[in-house]
Amino acid sequence: MKEMNGAEVLVKSLEDLGIKHVFGYTGAAILPVFHALQKSSIEIVINSNEQSAAFSAAGYSRSGKGIGVAMVTSGPAITNTLTSVADACGDSIPLLIFAGQVPEHKIGTDSFQHINVKNIFGDAAKKVIQLSNNEDVESMVKDAYYFAKSGKPGPVVIDFPLDKQQKMHGYRSMDVTLFEQSYRDDRHLNEAQCKAFFQLLANSKKPLLYLGGGLNSRKASQAIREFNEYFKIPSVNTLMAKGIMDERNALNLGMLGMFGTPYANMIIQENDFFFAIGVRWDDRIAEKVGFGIEADIAYIDINPEKMHQIKIERFPKFTLIGDGATALMDLLDYAKKHNIKLEIAQWRQRARELKKSWPLDYNRTSDRIQSAEVLDILSACIDENVKITTGVGNHQMLAAQYLSMQVPNSFMTSGSFGTMGFAIPTAIGVHYANPDHKIIAIDGDGSLRMNLGELHTIVNLSLPIKILLLNNRSDAMVLNLQDVAYAGIRTGTERQKDVNFAAIARSFGFNYTARITEREKLEGGIKAFLDAQGPCFLEILTDREEVLYPKVPAGSAYKDMILGPYIKQV
Repeated sequence: MKEMNGAEVLVKSLEDLGIKHVFGYTGAAILPVFHALQKSSIEIVINSNEQSAAFSAAGYSRSGKGIGVAMVTSGPAITNTLTSVADACGDSIPLLIFAGQVPEHKIGTDSFQHINVKNIFGDAAKKVIQLSNNEDVESMVKDAYYFAKSGKPGPVVIDFPLDKQQKMHGYRSMDVTLFEQSYRDDRHLNEAQCKAFFQLLANSKKPLLYLGGGLNSRKASQAIREFNEYFKIPSVNTLMAKGIMDERNALNLGMLGMFGTPYANMIIQENDFFFAIGVRWDDRIAEKVGFGIEADIAYIDINPEKMHQIKIERFPKFTLIGDGATALMDLLDYAKKHNIKLEIAQWRQRARELKKSWPLDYNRTSDRIQSAEVLDILSACIDENVKITTGVGNHQMLAAQYLSMQVPNSFMTSGSFGTMGFAIPTAIGVHYANPDHKIIAIDGDGSLRMNLGELHTIVNLSLPIKILLLNNRSDAMVLNLQDVAYAGIRTGTERQKDVNFAAIARSFGFNYTARITEREKLEGGIKAFLDAQGPCFLEILTDREEVLYPKVPAGSAYKDMILGPYIKQV
């Protein structure tokens, strides 16, 4: 056993776990950890604020194999981090947050920059740990890492008092595989369960796969692709599941829900067997927009709480609490063993026809550039080497509709929590997890302003991140809602002054900046932006009056989908 201070034990433990980067912002209550990191092989990435640091760490988790780690100080740093932690929790993203804290004997004494971390993060994190002076730092850190990624993944917040960082502790170099094994999920479907599933599927003439973010990993994506290479069942997906299946495939009908593709929202009205895997049945798909289908339901998910809820609300005929990838391979092995095939040629053809006959479209005659138009052009430039992050708003939904992602972990967006300011700091984490990929952050002007300081982070670290800003000088998604709900009275959603964000990016030191206001320069400008090296910023002024379609109004069913004036059958 080696003797070292608590901060050094923490850093050695992270090294044992294979951590290569941590994101953070320094302060007095976390200084011992930062100075221990300085002597480590772990790279410290300093963001512009603590919220951004946690977003970057979560971007690392969302897009790579490892778990992102953020280091912040006490007090306001903690509250700044809360939004990012809640965002990660909503999307089931594993994350480790280490928060500096006042010395243990000052906790609860109204000390400077003290706040009760357990109370703050209680409902926003998977787990909150307050290290006390009699607890083992090494085992706590290594256990937290595997706990964060086990079961339903989520963020773990560790409150680390300053005196415990400074106090001498023993470091034993404990084998991390012991911690990993304690959280390993070895549940498999047995023969009887597989038989029951295929009895349901055999009675189906119009089965539909409903794929969620729980499958958004290389392992799970490979499993569902192998499963569906065999069965060739039409599929729809959630926002968090883009890229799990190659979206260029004619049997993948894209995103389902309130702002889903027209063909996804149409095909769900016709299916008779709904196989949901790794989804949380969020309100924009199953509640606010009305479910409105008559189909047998099979549901596989890792989260027992969600399974209990769905059993009460949806009455599925087949359920399994467990790992989706494992279950899919069990089902595939059973099908091959028993030579189970599906006779659904007509249904497959129906899916292909829907996708071909009801394409997305936009106002092609407007004298102003449409955001959908920009993303339609960008989609042709997307390949397996591109990773996308988005902010939150109309540009996010349009990106989800138009960009055809081909591989998992390639489309990072804030799903459950809908957090503006997400795109740029997340892109920083995505870059560090995937340094050889092209990273494009797609943002709106409202979302961009919330973490504008990350432009400095990108330039300061010379990161080859590309920012595509769709500037309509408004919060367009809320503006669209106002127009419907408040008879066109717009309050707080429009910005009258034209701010040149490209000039701001240029002042920060971006290698490439451009501003496009004319349609004639659009395709060439996008190509130049994508070809440029280093930090790149392209601002495109788009139509404030553009409305996001299709949409299913809150409280309505899929049959009530509004296609708008431009989406038509061809």
